[in-house]
Amino acid sequence: METQNITLSLPKSALRKVKLLAVKRNSSISRLVTDAIEKMLSEETNYEAAKIRQIAMMKKGFDLSWQKPKSREELHER
Repeated sequence: METQNITLSLPKSALRKVKLLAVKRNSSISRLVTDAIEKMLSEETNYEAAKIRQIAMMKKGFDLSWQKPKSREELHER
Protein backbone atom coordinates (compact mmCIF):
# COMPACT_ATOMS: atom_id res chain seq x y z
CA MET A 1 0.00 0.00 0.00
CA GLU A 2 1.38 3.36 -1.00
CA THR A 3 1.30 6.03 1.69
CA GLN A 4 1.61 9.78 1.71
CA ASN A 5 2.59 12.02 4.60
CA ILE A 6 0.24 14.74 5.80
CA THR A 7 0.53 17.54 8.33
CA LEU A 8 -1.86 17.41 11.24
CA SER A 9 -2.40 20.23 13.72
CA LEU A 10 -3.59 19.30 17.20
CA PRO A 11 -3.94 21.25 20.41
CA LYS A 12 -0.95 20.61 22.68
CA SER A 13 -3.08 18.98 25.35
CA ALA A 14 -4.55 16.53 22.81
CA LEU A 15 -1.10 15.79 21.42
CA ARG A 16 0.19 14.90 24.90
CA LYS A 17 -2.73 12.56 25.45
CA VAL A 18 -2.39 10.87 22.07
CA LYS A 19 1.35 10.35 22.63
CA LEU A 20 0.57 8.62 25.93
CA LEU A 21 -2.12 6.52 24.28
CA ALA A 22 0.30 5.45 21.54
CA VAL A 23 2.87 4.40 24.15
CA LYS A 24 0.23 2.44 26.12
CA ARG A 25 -0.80 0.61 22.94
CA ASN A 26 2.79 0.06 21.83
CA SER A 27 2.00 1.94 18.64
CA SER A 28 2.71 5.22 16.88
CA ILE A 29 0.53 8.28 16.51
CA SER A 30 0.51 7.66 12.77
CA ARG A 31 -0.81 4.09 13.27
CA LEU A 32 -3.49 5.29 15.71
CA VAL A 33 -4.73 7.93 13.27
CA THR A 34 -4.59 5.52 10.32
CA ASP A 35 -6.56 2.87 12.22
CA ALA A 36 -9.19 5.40 13.30
CA ILE A 37 -9.64 6.72 9.76
CA GLU A 38 -9.80 3.22 8.26
CA LYS A 39 -12.44 2.25 10.84
CA MET A 40 -14.56 5.31 9.97
CA LEU A 41 -14.29 4.58 6.23
CA SER A 42 -15.25 0.95 6.76
CA GLU A 43 -18.27 1.89 8.88
CA GLU A 44 -19.37 4.42 6.27
CA THR A 45 -19.03 1.85 3.47
CA ASN A 46 -20.93 -0.77 5.49
CA TYR A 47 -23.67 1.74 6.30
CA GLU A 48 -24.12 2.73 2.66
CA ALA A 49 -24.28 -0.91 1.54
CA ALA A 50 -26.89 -1.72 4.21
CA LYS A 51 -28.89 1.36 3.27
CA ILE A 52 -28.96 0.33 -0.40
CA ARG A 53 -30.04 -3.23 0.53
CA GLN A 54 -32.83 -1.98 2.78
CA ILE A 55 -34.17 0.49 0.20
CA ALA A 56 -34.23 -2.31 -2.40
CA MET A 57 -36.16 -4.55 0.01
CA MET A 58 -38.68 -1.79 0.74
CA LYS A 59 -39.22 -1.13 -2.98
CA LYS A 60 -39.76 -4.85 -3.60
CA GLY A 61 -42.15 -5.16 -0.68
CA PHE A 62 -43.04 -8.18 1.40
CA ASP A 63 -45.48 -10.98 0.64
CA LEU A 64 -47.64 -11.25 3.74
CA SER A 65 -49.79 -13.96 2.12
CA TRP A 66 -52.94 -12.00 2.79
CA GLN A 67 -55.70 -11.77 0.24
CA LYS A 68 -58.32 -9.10 0.33
CA PRO A 69 -61.80 -10.55 1.00
CA LYS A 70 -64.14 -10.41 -1.97
CA SER A 71 -67.20 -9.43 0.05
CA ARG A 72 -68.29 -8.20 3.46
CA GLU A 73 -69.76 -11.60 4.22
CA GLU A 74 -66.49 -13.33 3.41
CA LEU A 75 -64.66 -10.90 5.72
CA HIS A 76 -66.92 -11.73 8.66
CA GLU A 77 -67.23 -15.42 7.91
CA ARG A 78 -66.38 -17.65 10.88
